[in-house]
Amino acid sequence: MFGVTVKRYARMSMNLTPLKDLEISKHDIPAHGLIPNTSIQKKPLLIYRSAFPSNTSASQIESHLSSIGVVTPQWRYTMYSTSHFHSTSHEVLCISNGKAKLCFGHEENPKRVEETLSKGDVVIVPAGVGHRLLEDMSGGFEMVGSYPKGCNWDMCYGKKGEEDKVKGIGKLGWFEKDPVWNFLEAGVDQIMNALRDGIDMKSYMQLYTAIHNFCTSQKAVNSSPAGIAIQNYRGAHLLGQEMYDKLKQYLSGHLKEIQQKMDTHADEALLTFYIREWKRYTSAGAYINHLFKYLNRHWVKREMDEGKKDVHDIYTLHLVRWRDDLFGKNQNSVMGAVLNLVEKQRNGETIEQSQIKTIVDSFVSLGLDDSDSSKSNLEVYKVHFEQPYLKATKEYYENESRQFLAENSVVEYMKKELTANQAEARLAEEKERVPLYLLSEIMAPLMKCCEGALIATHAELFRNEFQKLLEDDRQEDLGRMYKLLARIPGGLDPLRHSFETHVRNRGLQAVEKVAAEGDNLEPKVYIEALLEVHTHFQDLVNKAFEGESEFVRSLDNACRDFVNRNKICKTGSSRSPELLSKYTDTVLKKSAKSTEDDDMEHLQAHIMTVFKYIEDKDVFQKFYSRAFAKRLVMDTSASGDSETSMISKLKDASGFEYTNKLQRMYHDMQTSKDLNNAYDDWRNTHLTEEDRKAAVDTSYSILGTGFWPLQAPTTVFAPPPVIVRTYETFAQFYHTKHQGRKLSWLWHLCKGEIRANYVKMGKIPYTFQVSTYQMAILMLFNEATSVTYDEIIETTKLNKETLDPSIAIMLKARVLNASPEGAKQESGTTYTLNYGFKHKKVKLNLNVTIKTEAKQEAEETHKTIEEDRKLLMQSAIVRIMKSRKKMRHALLVSETVAQIQSRFKPKISDIKKCIDILLEKEYLERLDDSDELGYLA
Repeated sequence: MFGVTVKRYARMSMNLTPLKDLEISKHDIPAHGLIPNTSIQKKPLLIYRSAFPSNTSASQIESHLSSIGVVTPQWRYTMYSTSHFHSTSHEVLCISNGKAKLCFGHEENPKRVEETLSKGDVVIVPAGVGHRLLEDMSGGFEMVGSYPKGCNWDMCYGKKGEEDKVKGIGKLGWFEKDPVWNFLEAGVDQIMNALRDGIDMKSYMQLYTAIHNFCTSQKAVNSSPAGIAIQNYRGAHLLGQEMYDKLKQYLSGHLKEIQQKMDTHADEALLTFYIREWKRYTSAGAYINHLFKYLNRHWVKREMDEGKKDVHDIYTLHLVRWRDDLFGKNQNSVMGAVLNLVEKQRNGETIEQSQIKTIVDSFVSLGLDDSDSSKSNLEVYKVHFEQPYLKATKEYYENESRQFLAENSVVEYMKKELTANQAEARLAEEKERVPLYLLSEIMAPLMKCCEGALIATHAELFRNEFQKLLEDDRQEDLGRMYKLLARIPGGLDPLRHSFETHVRNRGLQAVEKVAAEGDNLEPKVYIEALLEVHTHFQDLVNKAFEGESEFVRSLDNACRDFVNRNKICKTGSSRSPELLSKYTDTVLKKSAKSTEDDDMEHLQAHIMTVFKYIEDKDVFQKFYSRAFAKRLVMDTSASGDSETSMISKLKDASGFEYTNKLQRMYHDMQTSKDLNNAYDDWRNTHLTEEDRKAAVDTSYSILGTGFWPLQAPTTVFAPPPVIVRTYETFAQFYHTKHQGRKLSWLWHLCKGEIRANYVKMGKIPYTFQVSTYQMAILMLFNEATSVTYDEIIETTKLNKETLDPSIAIMLKARVLNASPEGAKQESGTTYTLNYGFKHKKVKLNLNVTIKTEAKQEAEETHKTIEEDRKLLMQSAIVRIMKSRKKMRHALLVSETVAQIQSRFKPKISDIKKCIDILLEKEYLERLDDSDELGYLA
């Protein structure tokens, strides 16, 4: 069906009937007797009607057949009138004169074919098909008989003894191309090889129409003598297989020629040749695909619908043949040339990037899905381009980075500014290369490959350098190392571990420096030492490690460790929360140097930072509550806003229950202010002016017993008469407002100011800020110039433990003189006012806490904490058992830990003791299984 080039066809002296007007019929004839007909090779009898013009001579026919080169004309003669066939060759019969009725298949065969043929008709008779002349209808009927080159014909008649000859028919080859017609091959060849020279529309449409007509041709409908109708074969499925196979053979031959030329090229020349041939071949394939549009639409579609895996649309057929006949033999050489180009570019040379882009596109185009040829995939690209590309990339960067590190330090390797031969710049280059000539799908594996070669291979070197960078506080270099190692799986894990260990050690060292002060350690010094470490490394995490959550976790773990387990906390983890609460107290207290709002917010944020890490939050709560209560009662808070802000922060961190009592305490103070205003109004209406002048100017704080962590006085106290009259007046007012309530006076928390009219700074008398106990002692000197120790005890009723420290402070401040001089606070000592008292301040505070009292209060607080913890653990156990009813001992312990660890870290032994207490109190019981506990309602 396909012949030689257009130029060769153009030199022919004879014009055949246009293929679009040609009528072709095919006939399959079953065997009859010993005549096999088409039953052996399954090749049909073909009849071309009016293939040659009616004025074509026998000599012209012979010349044309010889020019085609498939068969050799051997004789001019009529057809024998006896049925015969040939076993050694197929036969091409061209009618050169006359008209005759011919029989094919044997005249007695019910399925024989009888045709009337005239001058210009052509018959292709496969070997084994019987044929004979039935009638010479014009006289002088003549044919040109031709046979495939190198073949001789014989004569067989379907008789016994010819069986061996008949067997030989199956071994005969078919025509390589249509022995008569070369028009299609010439057109396809012109498109394939000379598309650049162009093809006119008329020629193109002739080819398109010829293929359409060839696929839809039919033979004339005739009837056999036996009256059996010959089937009318129509549609692409008749000649589609032959045409498809011929095109397939042509493409394979064409690609074989390209392969021979490709063998003469190498490296970049090979790449250039491959790209040029690929573009020419695929462009031609698109045109040829359009030419065979009808074949695609019908025969190809039907074959594919039936599940034929080896049938594709014509353009895909071009790709399949390229892949199977050319690509497989040359892909390694082509890829080698591509990799050489890429390496040149990596070394700084300029290359033709479009060549690589074309190669990538060609590899992608060849990715055809074997299960469905209408679909494509990236299999060819991934196997033959991506994998070699990644392998070469890995080798290149491993060698380059190894050489660079042999000559430079790790830091220089990481620095982006120093050289192009380093990790960050190289990774950036590879990223930029992807959109230029690679598929976007390669980005992830390419980055992984580069990261493996540039980073993972040298990760151990980086990690060894990490500790030194930490010690030298080189944030920028640490940041570079983080960015590099973050790219590889698990790259940061060893760094996080080293970082956590380093922070923990730095924290312990910082605490050890300040621990030399022992019990005299100032809370401010301790907390600032903790904060300094945290702030430094928090800044490092934010800047160098980009605030990455796992590094934050490592920082938190390290801080939690050195905050709760350091040299200061050797006696117990409660030391840190205690010191933090004391530091918080100094921050929130009034001081000579006022704190700005912004500074206060900053300080509170620092407090909450340390608070986040302390484990025994119940200890902080207890100490903070007591200090908060004193600030409120003594009116020493820096500001109400600061107090509420701190409570709000604690509430956000630990919940409503944690700050409930603190809020109630603050509420009591606000209520007390309103009560004092109401008391002033009441005095104005119920007391005479004389009584009001005689009364002491006072203010009162009414504190709810259940919320305030305050203890009752430890001593009996007899207030001065003027104080008694004052508080009795207030009690009278209060009971008018709240009947049935009992007021218990906390004299140890009361304070006041007393004016020393006996001694002045210039004309202004000194004012002493004193406790109520001190006030009672000093007021005794209104009645006498000297007072003995025994008289003070008798009048005030104070016990020695309370009285002695109060007197000692006034002696130390030289407000009082003792006689004899230096005498202790004991019976026989006499006290007088120091009329020569002098001080640089007109107002002097004598109401100061004595260290022994503070220490005693801290010890009492710790005892309270222990008792509270026991109750908290017991209540948690009861809650758990009440909901579960029964539970194994070990599980109950773990559940209890989970519930209360936000308040403090309980000891397992303490939980077990609490369980035993609840068993004794019959809240719980042991079940038959000794390890299981049950709840008793």
